[in-house]
Amino acid sequence: MRIRVLTTAIALCGVAALATAAGTPSANRSGPVAVEQVAQVAQPVLVDCLWHPQVRPTEFMLACGDGNSRLASLQWSRWGADAARAEGVNWVNDCTPYCAAGRFHAYPVTVRLDHPRPWKKRPQLSHYSRITLTYTASRPERFAPTVSYPLWD
Repeated sequence: MRIRVLTTAIALCGVAALATAAGTPSANRSGPVAVEQVAQVAQPVLVDCLWHPQVRPTEFMLACGDGNSRLASLQWSRWGADAARAEGVNWVNDCTPYCAAGRFHAYPVTVRLDHPRPWKKRPQLSHYSRITLTYTASRPERFAPTVSYPLWD
């Protein structure tokens, strides 16, 4: 009898833990999408510095090596099979007099992701392979009004 009660209690705890981990079906779908949900989406992903696939992230590190350029406050107006578009802020370190002593400055940007390709790490997923930033107001010194960079695979 005691074993049956104990087994039932353990089973109920397991079911409760699974229900909590699954979350609610009414979760906000406008924010970043979890990796588990990415596999269900036929749209390309954005691969971050730690090789995690992301969909509609609110932040994205551009300079993985030193962290001196990142995108923040991203608001996506489009995320499609061929391209994605967002408005946000590019935080760039001026590295004056050197990067460790530099200050970060905010520059409003329009972000475009395009050139989807199969991702080498997970070929079943497509990833955007190019990012283009268009500075909508001021921009960092020596930067063109529009710059494009290849994204890692």
